[in-house]
Amino acid sequence: MTSLDLLSTNLLSPVVLAFVLGVFASWVKSDLEFPDQIYAALSIYLLLALGLKGGFCLSTTSLPEITWPIIATLGLGMFIPFWVYGALRKLGKFSVVDAAALAAHYGSVSAVTFLTCMSYLQTLSIPYEGFMPALLAILEVPAIVVGLTLAFLRSPVHRGSLSEGIKEIFVSKSVLLLIGGLVIGYLTGPVGKEKIGSFFIDPFQGVLVLFLLELGLVAGRHFKDVLTVGQFLVIFAFLAPVLNGALGVWIGSLSGLSVGGCTILGVMTASASYIAAPAAVRISLPEANPGYYLTASLALTFPFNLAIGIPLYLMMAEWICVR
Repeated sequence: MTSLDLLSTNLLSPVVLAFVLGVFASWVKSDLEFPDQIYAALSIYLLLALGLKGGFCLSTTSLPEITWPIIATLGLGMFIPFWVYGALRKLGKFSVVDAAALAAHYGSVSAVTFLTCMSYLQTLSIPYEGFMPALLAILEVPAIVVGLTLAFLRSPVHRGSLSEGIKEIFVSKSVLLLIGGLVIGYLTGPVGKEKIGSFFIDPFQGVLVLFLLELGLVAGRHFKDVLTVGQFLVIFAFLAPVLNGALGVWIGSLSGLSVGGCTILGVMTASASYIAAPAAVRISLPEANPGYYLTASLALTFPFNLAIGIPLYLMMAEWICVR
């Protein structure tokens, strides 16, 4: 399959088209909207289902098989926020607090981008390691901790609390549901999968389409903020995912992941958090400008990865893994 075929397959997938529909509805000021309770229910379902899937697979996975991927994921989660922080400080001239907040977002991960990538690989019948949701849970936290720590070590004035911010990470909805689902899936194993698979696995793609429709509405409302973030951050929001994605694919290949696994790890490292990271930053770094980190992560990087990034990282994985 050519690169154009990969791109068109992704762009014409139901989840991407649902996101586009949401953006369009926002732009034309449609009265389409999701009640907060529905949005919360969809996100809870997806995060718990994702954790359960990973836990079911972990229950049948040997420790040697997952050891190096875990080490690789932790290393990426620690390294990425450092280079992002340095680039934003030296090249972008951002303040310590804003650079640290963006580093926390770009070192962490977008679960929805991860889910979209899994759906894309399934459409192409490309296999991947079943324990990838476990790596998603592992990647979510370290970068946020590193970003907050950088701010507290390098900024002379803090109004937030590092301990409160770290607590916010671990009790946040995304982390709690992912880790909780992993534990439940691991403890119940194939028996548990047989009992609840018809609810948490079979309807998964349909629920993801609804969730992407809502995210399209949210992203569409943030696009108007792009003009206020500055040229450097716009360039950064498109360039950083490519660099981080290539790094994730390469490290994934060194850790022994398959082409599909390398693609997913590349997508994870290329994505930016807009659920767990904003919550932690809001508590610990209230002086950080949300117009920077929300616009960059949600209105720029997220749609870029959704439309172009995912097939790009697959091409990278195919090129690197066959060498």
